[in-house]
Amino acid sequence: MKKEKQILSLLCLASLLTLFLTGCASKAKATGNEPKGSEVLIGVNIELSGTAASYGQATLKGINYAVEKINESGGVKLNGDKKKIKLITKDDTSNNYQTAMAASNLASSAKVSAIVGPCVSASFAAALPKATEAAVPTVAPAGTADTLTLKKDGSVQPDAYRACYTDSYQGVILAHYAYQNLKADTVAILGDKTSDYSAGLIKAFKGAYKGKIVDTQYYQAGDKDFNATITKLKSENFKALFVPGYYNEAGLIIKQARQAGIKAAILGPDGFSDDTLFKLAGKENVTDVYYTNHFDAMAPANDRVKPFINSYKKKFGEEPSGFTALGYDAVYMIKAAMEKEQSVNSIKVAKGLASLTNFEGVTGTMTMDKNHNPKKDVIVVKFNHGVKVSAAAVR
Repeated sequence: MKKEKQILSLLCLASLLTLFLTGCASKAKATGNEPKGSEVLIGVNIELSGTAASYGQATLKGINYAVEKINESGGVKLNGDKKKIKLITKDDTSNNYQTAMAASNLASSAKVSAIVGPCVSASFAAALPKATEAAVPTVAPAGTADTLTLKKDGSVQPDAYRACYTDSYQGVILAHYAYQNLKADTVAILGDKTSDYSAGLIKAFKGAYKGKIVDTQYYQAGDKDFNATITKLKSENFKALFVPGYYNEAGLIIKQARQAGIKAAILGPDGFSDDTLFKLAGKENVTDVYYTNHFDAMAPANDRVKPFINSYKKKFGEEPSGFTALGYDAVYMIKAAMEKEQSVNSIKVAKGLASLTNFEGVTGTMTMDKNHNPKKDVIVVKFNHGVKVSAAAVR
């Protein structure tokens, strides 16, 4: 009996602790973070190591450069004063557990006003609950999964925003581009059966494409030998091959398809956008290859693009990549939201992000829709012999 009373007491104590913690969470959600110091605090939760490190490292270059330019001009304009930005950066190691812990640290311990990152959709989804508990808005620079900004019931996540377009948007653009621009009335698809990214692109492409899809085949992430599937596809008659996946597999698919004698145009999403694709494919094989991108000097979105490219090249000796440009825009989006609301309170920053209108970023002039997705142009680039020969803005 004594033991039962002890157990009951422990259960009561646990219940009280749960109520206390829930109350704390509710209070945090009601008020948000509002740094009181002389600096604006922005968190960065990004892939600096692990499998997605190339994306994260390129994005961080743009984030750092944006903060440098903003601070050079005095900082964020707030209530007649200017405050410089201080970044607090965490490497999520391309691991979903680590990214959740980093989000928790930034939102609940560092008390930042907003967070940029991670890049990869799955990592962003893992990080978001921890940021939401503290009512801190999080901007995905490159996470394109359609569901990223939505709850399970389809309503919008109040603290999830993105600087890039969605998978369904780029899937539709690629379907229209294949049929209208490339005059490809027959297409074969080779997608990643283990990836939500690939599945979303295939669904969007099939829904929008007006020609005939002669075959859909699948691989899984990590595969190296695609020859059997490519041989099967070669027996089909198609004018374009759609490969909705990432550069690691796409580079090898392009190489093996060309070696097998497939001369059809090859199309892919923004996951192609990495130099590794060209190393794996061999530059000579990257001919009549097209993919979507978020930014390109050959298709400037507005008057901000040229000065951005010139100043970046002068400082770093290289052109900014699409991921770099998205990281740059994500920081400026947060700055615009703070200045619109004249506040660094995280709830008000979220309100400012939700109402961004005609925001001129280097990746395009964008307006946030009701699901926190920016509406802007998609860039489609073409390569011959590993050299970019054209880029066009498509909407």
